[in-house]
Amino acid sequence: MTSFSTNELIAAYLSRQIRDDDLCFVGVGTNGRAFTLAVGIPLAAVRLAQMRHAPGAAVYWGNLLEPDLSVIPESFTQDAFTRWEAAACPPDTGTKCDMLARRRFDVSFNSAAQLDRFGNMNITAIGDYRAPKVRLVGSLAQPEHFAFVRRPILLMDLDKRSFVERVDFITSAGHLSGGDSRRQAGLGEGGPHLVVTDKAVFDFAEDTRAMRLRSLHPGVTRDEVLSSMGFEPVIPDTIPETTAPNAEELTTIRKTIDPNRILLKV
Repeated sequence: MTSFSTNELIAAYLSRQIRDDDLCFVGVGTNGRAFTLAVGIPLAAVRLAQMRHAPGAAVYWGNLLEPDLSVIPESFTQDAFTRWEAAACPPDTGTKCDMLARRRFDVSFNSAAQLDRFGNMNITAIGDYRAPKVRLVGSLAQPEHFAFVRRPILLMDLDKRSFVERVDFITSAGHLSGGDSRRQAGLGEGGPHLVVTDKAVFDFAEDTRAMRLRSLHPGVTRDEVLSSMGFEPVIPDTIPETTAPNAEELTTIRKTIDPNRILLKV
């Protein structure tokens, strides 16, 4: 079997979820693992999709509309973005917000401090909102993603502190309390489509809208997944293995998309 990293596995898996002519929203990350999850893996996935089966797929990354992912900068600084002549740059974030409200995005890549069994997401505060243990970054545009993007995808490392029975604060409304509660609350269709982690992939059951184990990454057991969660997801009778990247995908990622290990380094 060809050796591959977890990041390469996730990037290849996500690339297969991207369809031709999809417009994908990629946000910004800080550094370290947060950057890899929020930016590096999504950009590698979109570029791999462009090169293999979805040449019309495009990215809105930060404030860069349709950057040429074949010429990714060697560093991710503001100066590098400013000089990135291959991208069209809208004048302000109002353009992006308007596009969100008009449902122009097919896919968004999201991450969270907390996520619960019904896909409600928290990036606002840990603990009581009025006197939190930790004050987080705030809503950004995450509520709009779950309201207006067709297929939001969450990228998170599996951990009991992050995968909780109930989030402390709902920044983005997922499937609320399950079933048709989202519709009963007056919200339209939406919420997370997939949750992709370092151990497994999840989706949401059609009837209960509870998180459901979709596949286990190669070498990972069901017990490993369950021990890393604060709740038990829906477990199907048969759990497939997440499809591993093939040799061609790995060569493309390593030699063409990310030869300097900028995107998938952590």
